[in-house]
Amino acid sequence: MEHTTAGGTEYLDVLIVGAGISGIGAAYYLQREHPERSYAILESRDVTGGTWDLFRYPGIRSDSDLHTFGYEFKPWRDEHAIATGDKILAYLRETAGENGIDRHIRYRHKVLGAAWDSDTARWIVDVEHDGELIQIRANWLFCASGYYRYDQGFTPQFPGADRFGGQVVHPQHWPEDLDYAGKKVVIIGSGATAVTLVPSMADTAAQVTMLQRSPTYIMPVPAKDTFANVAGRLLGAEHGYALARRKNIAKQRAVYGFCQNYPKVARRLIRSINAKQLPKGYPVDEHFSPAYNPWDQRLCAVPDADLFKAIGSGKASVVTDRIATFTETGIQLESGKHLDADIIVTATGLNIQLFGGMSLTVDGAPVNIAEAVAYKGIMLSGVPNFAFAIGYTNSSWTLKIGLLCEHFCRLLNHMDTNGFDSVRPEFAGPTATTRPVLDFAAGYVQRVADTLPRQGADGPWLTSTSYNRDVEVLRDGPVTDPNLRFAAVNAYATVR
Repeated sequence: MEHTTAGGTEYLDVLIVGAGISGIGAAYYLQREHPERSYAILESRDVTGGTWDLFRYPGIRSDSDLHTFGYEFKPWRDEHAIATGDKILAYLRETAGENGIDRHIRYRHKVLGAAWDSDTARWIVDVEHDGELIQIRANWLFCASGYYRYDQGFTPQFPGADRFGGQVVHPQHWPEDLDYAGKKVVIIGSGATAVTLVPSMADTAAQVTMLQRSPTYIMPVPAKDTFANVAGRLLGAEHGYALARRKNIAKQRAVYGFCQNYPKVARRLIRSINAKQLPKGYPVDEHFSPAYNPWDQRLCAVPDADLFKAIGSGKASVVTDRIATFTETGIQLESGKHLDADIIVTATGLNIQLFGGMSLTVDGAPVNIAEAVAYKGIMLSGVPNFAFAIGYTNSSWTLKIGLLCEHFCRLLNHMDTNGFDSVRPEFAGPTATTRPVLDFAAGYVQRVADTLPRQGADGPWLTSTSYNRDVEVLRDGPVTDPNLRFAAVNAYATVR
């Protein structure tokens, strides 16, 4: 239950920031393992669902199977393993509703900053709610707001953009009334959003062109998982889901490991699969053979080869070129070719923003996020009682989130057992050996790499991308560590 201090400020044991897939998951584990702890979820928007409510562009879907992208504790029952956004959103809201998590969510609560006070083992959290500033005290902050800005997508400065006479749309801000029937659409980009939009718009638009500066690895995958569906019918939802989940975890790890260990073979195999899906004589190397190795950036999945089918039907095309300038009627390319367009979609990526943009101070000293080092991918060096949830970039996001939440709850157990009120990681290694905590080649990461927290070269300071290793460390490994500093505050009981 909730508490108030002598001054009337509300006190909570744990304050979770974000009511998306990570925040709902964190709340589930917290109330299951620590039902005596008070908590609330602060959500800056007026609905739950995070990404799956924010993005409204045509065809929005997962690019991971829902048997691993879904929660371990809640079976995915739909026959489609690669699911549309509306189904994922319904799944998240059902999870929140059936577990009473929705009663703990406070909408239109944006966290602006948090100040840690070691004397009382408290965070004093500044929150904006409907234009007013309120404060909440909490023993723990758990940031589950993902890693990108919800209010602003990334769009490069295109020369001549103000000359274009049509409509320019970013997928993160898709207009509900956008009419593209019978119109020429150019989609700038080659990532997961672009390859989703192309086949989704192709049947309605007059022509859809995906304009990319360079190719991306794209793999067709079945939209339905036959093994999972059969297992569910034979073994029941719970056991069938668990078996399909184990199978898909192993498959993801095998594919990633194969691509990393045998990149040349993987490149040839992916090219061969693409060539079989495309029309005979199609310039595969020009449009579908990246310069980098497979899984140096995230590999895009297309369910039931829908992108390739749209290209094969003639309703969609791919152009690999660079933009010289926008014109009144479309885009002039550096090659001299002109793409006519009524609508231009800038599927050009995200703006990274960790921790919802909140500022942090510890005992009056500002925390420089770019100098902090991530501990086990869940805490920051020098910052007490602060946890965050960032999932895998080379596998299903939620696989990591579940393990982080389990470890967080085990850490709370240890602190309860030993009477500790606070814990902070302390990094003593050479900073020259660190690198960004998000360490992969995607453009939206590279643009802000110097502003991100760091990770070390080994041990608990290495942010693992291996599910099997994380099971050993986060689920089965000890929560105590020489790098952790636990503390007890005598005044804690009087302030609580």
